[in-house]
Amino acid sequence: MPDATTHAQQTFSARLRNAAMAAAFALVLVIPRILRLRHNQRSWMAFRILLGIAGAAFVILPLGLWNSYLLAVVGLAMFIGAILLPPPTPDTSTEDKARQLGALVVVNGGRYQHGNATACSAQLFVGAEHVWALDSDLQPLLVISVPEIVSATAEEFAGKWLLRIRWDDRSAEFFYRGVFAEHLARVAESTLRSVMRPSLPVLPQRRAASA
Repeated sequence: MPDATTHAQQTFSARLRNAAMAAAFALVLVIPRILRLRHNQRSWMAFRILLGIAGAAFVILPLGLWNSYLLAVVGLAMFIGAILLPPPTPDTSTEDKARQLGALVVVNGGRYQHGNATACSAQLFVGAEHVWALDSDLQPLLVISVPEIVSATAEEFAGKWLLRIRWDDRSAEFFYRGVFAEHLARVAESTLRSVMRPSLPVLPQRRAASA
């Protein structure tokens, strides 16, 4: 009898381990699809509702029918997860935004600080007529008219690199830090210079011939 009981326990443990591995593998396959649901507000809300209902069912039914506390714990985790899941993300990617703005290329803008506001990460959407500096939520921080740009210079300052853009009677600075700070700043500099209009040469005035 002890041998039979031990064998049964080992068999149950092996089945439980295999089931856990199968569930983990299925979860890895499902996670990317679940994340894609966040781009659709209705689908994401429906998923959260179904997850909450399933979790509540796992809490109530096993306790009433099978007296299984393990499923109750799993159901409680599902129910709490449905409540704590983040809201849907807007269905707008960097490529979509660039297409919407008509930008030719998107480069890293380092960090930008406007006035006394908190510095935030920026991306530079460079187009033929405008340069848009957008934050991580793709909201505009700054819009620069390309024909008005006088200079775009990457330089080292106080142990970090900055990109200084001058246009009309204004200027803006984008700061870069880290190992690739210089590389990122110079890439942004060369990208901006590629769309800048070359300044017209100033011709010397000729002296009028004396009579």
